Amino acid sequence: MDVLVNRILLATDGSEDAELAARAAAGIAKGTGADLHLVHAWCPVPTHVAYPGVTWTDYSYLYEREANEVLERAAAAVEKAGGGVAGTHLVQGSPVGGILEICGELGPDLLVMGSRGLGAFGRLALGSVSEEVIHQAPCPVLVVRGGEGAWPPQRVVVGDDGSDAAAMAGELAARIGGLFGADGVVVRAFWWPPEPEGGWREGRVPEREEALYWEKQALEGRAWKLGGLLGRRPEARLIEGNAAEEILRVAAEIGGGEKALVAVGSRRLGVLGRIALGSVSARVLRAVEGPVLVCPGRR
Repeated sequence: MDVLVNRILLATDGSEDAELAARAAAGIAKGTGADLHLVHAWCPVPTHVAYPGVTWTDYSYLYEREANEVLERAAAAVEKAGGGVAGTHLVQGSPVGGILEICGELGPDLLVMGSRGLGAFGRLALGSVSEEVIHQAPCPVLVVRGGEGAWPPQRVVVGDDGSDAAAMAGELAARIGGLFGADGVVVRAFWWPPEPEGGWREGRVPEREEALYWEKQALEGRAWKLGGLLGRRPEARLIEGNAAEEILRVAAEIGGGEKALVAVGSRRLGVLGRIALGSVSARVLRAVEGPVLVCPGRR
């Protein structure tokens, strides 16, 4: 699997987290040589919200003008960070629908967006938008948050479960982290059923040790491959316990997780290719304080 970044889409709403996302997207685009596109979705306020019999003045042109200004400010932030803008896209409609529409048209290798931000007049809440986009996006999504000190990352923390989605998350995160001289840690959880009442049958314990050995070998191989992208070999941690808790703990080791980029894969289940986030990726996405990269499984 060779993860390349040739086109990046930055979704912006003009919030503080969106400004941080613009700086992150600019840095990644500059380091990888990728084209960077910007998208902003806006919704006009309905003219008959509470009083069906009353006609209100249509001020939608003001909202559209404001939406254009959001895009202009985002483009200026990208250029200030040393990046260039290949194209801007203004979409009228819901934030989730608008972002996914442009994703479908452009086919980006990476979607970058903020989280928990409120757009002008509080119309857009990217805290909910970012999570919904992750549920449906056809490409990896980098959610940038954590304040001014959250980017660039000093550490890449990869949650690895041996899946293709986790492999993609790890390789993309390592490629991004390598641009900024970050170190890395790869975390994998090993699970073995608890000892049954009456003890193990003969040979069961050695079987466990063999399974643990091969898990270690697989994780070391993954760390070796990521080292080629990161520029240094990441530490491999095989733990017997809760994977999400260990990922969060490792991220917090360098200061509340604000300087760590956490990367996880997700599983696609159900109709319409929606993502059913596993318990690990869902908890990490909601609990980690810094930026999170989520890569979808294959459709």
